[in-house]
Amino acid sequence: MSLSPTSFPEQARTLGALLRLPYQRLSKRLYAEMAAGGFGEIRPSHSVVFRHLAPEGSRLTDLAEVSGLTKQSMAYLVEHLAKHDYVTVGADPVDRRAKRVLLTRRGEVFMKALLAASTRLEEELGKKIGRSKLQTLRSALAELDEAILTLPEEPE
Repeated sequence: MSLSPTSFPEQARTLGALLRLPYQRLSKRLYAEMAAGGFGEIRPSHSVVFRHLAPEGSRLTDLAEVSGLTKQSMAYLVEHLAKHDYVTVGADPVDRRAKRVLLTRRGEVFMKALLAASTRLEEELGKKIGRSKLQTLRSALAELDEAILTLPEEPE
């Protein structure tokens, strides 16, 4: 990925681009670290599963809906993670027709390693830009998220 603006949103420095680019760079770095740490089967594309998976497990259809993916795309990602023992897929206890995705022990180890790596990276970034700036950014992002929630809903 080039560091210079290439897309229209990047050239316009839209808020979306300014949020997306650092996230993509953080993700790339974190998943490279995870691969070097023994989790080479996991790619940044799998983050959508881990990002939305509840500790008590989540229905496959709910994961697809909240992530904006089709059920088939989510099933493909989950199948890969199940094949490599990061998740299990079984019947949902409430609705036996639904599939519930749960972390395995290996998946829990991965999540702990990923969160620890994320914390280390945030500490490193705090040293580079200043801890108070990073805290201000965190606060501003939380405030921005709340403000977005108050915007009128888009027509369906």
